Amino acid sequence: MSPRRDAISNLFAIVVAAVAWPALMLQYWLVVWSGPLGEVTLRFFSFFTILSNAMVALVAAAAATGGNLAPLRWLRHPRVRGLAALCIGVTCFIYATILASQWHPLGPQLIADRALHYVVPVLYLVWWVALLPHGTLAWRDAVRWLAFPLAFIVWTFARGAVVGEYPYPFLDVGRLGYPAVLLNACMVAGLFVVLGVVLVAVDRALAPRGSTMGE
Repeated sequence: MSPRRDAISNLFAIVVAAVAWPALMLQYWLVVWSGPLGEVTLRFFSFFTILSNAMVALVAAAAATGGNLAPLRWLRHPRVRGLAALCIGVTCFIYATILASQWHPLGPQLIADRALHYVVPVLYLVWWVALLPHGTLAWRDAVRWLAFPLAFIVWTFARGAVVGEYPYPFLDVGRLGYPAVLLNACMVAGLFVVLGVVLVAVDRALAPRGSTMGE
């Protein structure tokens, strides 16, 4: 990228991080009083919304701060940035189409809700599409990225079997049973693959001529 575009990209990364981190902290503050700290914290990080926003916050912060530490370099890798785009995009889509109508937050909870489900996703996806370099993603990345949501599903089922609590209604084994929940999980996995393919296609379409990977 040109130095000017690189500077704009870094500035936009600061904006993304400056929205994502306070939104996450506000959401945590709103729930931290609901029980023992360890239990509440574990429950907090058992929501995909929190994990996807935390990933975005880390990726944006790594871009904004620079540095050559191994974790920062890893967070700046195109595949990690693409995974963050995919996860936050799915978060926004599922919330807007399935979950938003099922509750009506007010006050500070409304602020956190809108920031985590709409503002951060839009800001990050604009940054990813318009300001980051493209042309390094491969088609198989759309399948590789499934590892993260699959790990989330395994954790959700394992934790739910112990505490009897599930983060989202469509994953509530106690209410729906395993056959229905597994079907829902497969449908979400299909959404991940479809949107992942779309992101790879966008990455290849925006790449400088002759620079796309062949896989």
